[in-house]
Amino acid sequence: MNTFIPTAVGGFLAKQGLTALDIKAVLLDMDGVLFDSMPIHAYTWNKTIAEEGLHMSKEEAYLHEGRTGRSTIEIVFRELLKREPTYEEVTRIYGKKAALFDSLPEAPVMQGALALLDTIAADDLTRILVTGSGQKLLLDRINHHFPGHFGPDRMVTAFDVTQGKPHPEPYLKGLQKAGVQAHQALVVENAPLGVESAKAAGLFTIAVNTGPLDDSYLAPADLIFHSLDELTQAWPELMKSCRELYLPGHSCRKP
Repeated sequence: MNTFIPTAVGGFLAKQGLTALDIKAVLLDMDGVLFDSMPIHAYTWNKTIAEEGLHMSKEEAYLHEGRTGRSTIEIVFRELLKREPTYEEVTRIYGKKAALFDSLPEAPVMQGALALLDTIAADDLTRILVTGSGQKLLLDRINHHFPGHFGPDRMVTAFDVTQGKPHPEPYLKGLQKAGVQAHQALVVENAPLGVESAKAAGLFTIAVNTGPLDDSYLAPADLIFHSLDELTQAWPELMKSCRELYLPGHSCRKP
């Protein structure tokens, strides 16, 4: 038995002042979790921003992952031009980025994504997609590649929030769509800002480092894995810890 899983669950319970977890739902990011799309996002952000006479490195694109497109453009303008972009500028730049993304070969399904979703479904847990993406092409592919796991009523996208990650709003809306509270859900993320968003919403957060960033960027997560296959293999033990670990002396406080 790997002691790091019950240790992580116990540490989360103690910090949150909870007796136990009662997991009923899993909230999952899309880019870098379900699709291996971040290399394409990084390339298209880098190229589109360069065409504006500005600069965003591919590493910066990974660090901005999870933000809405509008938020990403606003940050670039604030940092480099010391002003806010106009609505027209945001619409034009994000439109160019989205069109370039859609013109490139499709991002492949992430290795192990369907197996993980099937494992979660076998535990009768609700699956909710929580993404900062507004890439319609990727969103349309969700039901094709992951039939039965998601639907419009089980997705939170860039079109559903006023504040994207790292603000907690996306994951708070995910909880609402699942009909559960924070102590009844887990998050699967791959991005630093996504981890920050989930933790701000009071959720037990699992990071899967599928990109080039060092694990230190994901350190606030409760658990870190390095592939979806690794997480799927550990899933039974994770569920066992969530169901059986009990901390006396705490109340099952509902956030």
